[in-house]
Amino acid sequence: MIDGKTAPYAALLLRVGMGILFILHGAYLKVAVFTMAGTGKYFAGLGLPDGFAWLVMLYETIGGLALILGIQVRWVALFLGVHLLFAAYLGHAANGFWFSAKGGGWEYPLFWAGACFALALLGEGAHALRPSRPAGQAR
Repeated sequence: MIDGKTAPYAALLLRVGMGILFILHGAYLKVAVFTMAGTGKYFAGLGLPDGFAWLVMLYETIGGLALILGIQVRWVALFLGVHLLFAAYLGHAANGFWFSAKGGGWEYPLFWAGACFALALLGEGAHALRPSRPAGQAR
């Protein structure tokens, strides 16, 4: 049984933690560690346009901010979960399951996709600036 008193705070903890990691993955890892040129080369090596590096960096960073602030959390978490499924397949599937494999396996992005989908089902939780509209409820 879900505890109705603490569940909103569990969702808050999940969304803020995930938001911080998405900001770090988008803005810090892609820009400061790998550089945008290096990230673009990696994307090109996957058969994607190198300009996707900028797009992914932006939506990971903006999505992370939206999660932290509690803005349209269900939709943002759903979008980022699908993004992570593609990342697991395109960027990590050939490396095997374990993320400790060279190049990182698909274990970790698949786990994060599941966490995103769980958050999409839970909703934003406590202290959200702009709650998602539950199905069937008018604004």
